[in-house]
Amino acid sequence: MKLVFLHGWGFDACLWDGVRAALPEFEAVAWDRGYFGAPSAEAVAAPLIAVGHSLGAMLLAGALPEGCIGLVAINGFDRFAGEGAVPPRVVERMRRRFGEAPAEVLADFRTRCGSEPPPAIRDEAALATDLTLLAEADRRGMVRVPTLVLHGAADPLLPAPMRESVFAGAPHESLDGAGHLLPLTHADWCADRIRAFAGRLA
Repeated sequence: MKLVFLHGWGFDACLWDGVRAALPEFEAVAWDRGYFGAPSAEAVAAPLIAVGHSLGAMLLAGALPEGCIGLVAINGFDRFAGEGAVPPRVVERMRRRFGEAPAEVLADFRTRCGSEPPPAIRDEAALATDLTLLAEADRRGMVRVPTLVLHGAADPLLPAPMRESVFAGAPHESLDGAGHLLPLTHADWCADRIRAFAGRLA
């Protein structure tokens, strides 16, 4: 069994370093959207499980890698903005500000997530494109493989009703006191649940 990881908006593949280190028995690849360095999407042979954080989960939901037999959504969603989710006006305001001051918007976002400041932006257009996906994309009902949803009960970005409704029908697990960066703050907890999920699919 192999693992493919995809980070969310404003982060990079390094988000997964702790989780990958806690899963040494798996062959793993972390894809990168290229916000701060070279983008990467290395092919992985089947069977594999896709693991996405935040926007990464929604991107994977819309285009699972070939040979994917399961999806783990960490702090993830299948739609970000809309009724029952993040108010669209919040994302639209962020998009307008990003056009004027991208580095400031990105730094503010990462601060809200509880993260350290971002590296220098390499590809502003990629960030803008993915911000548009956050505002407009809807991947509800698109996933046809077993899915596990992991959330932090104190996530400052995703409202509680949204966390409960994403990926309808999939089992959800929530960690008390945890926020939006479970792969960074609770890597072992994430790894344990990925390992158990993979065991059920083996």
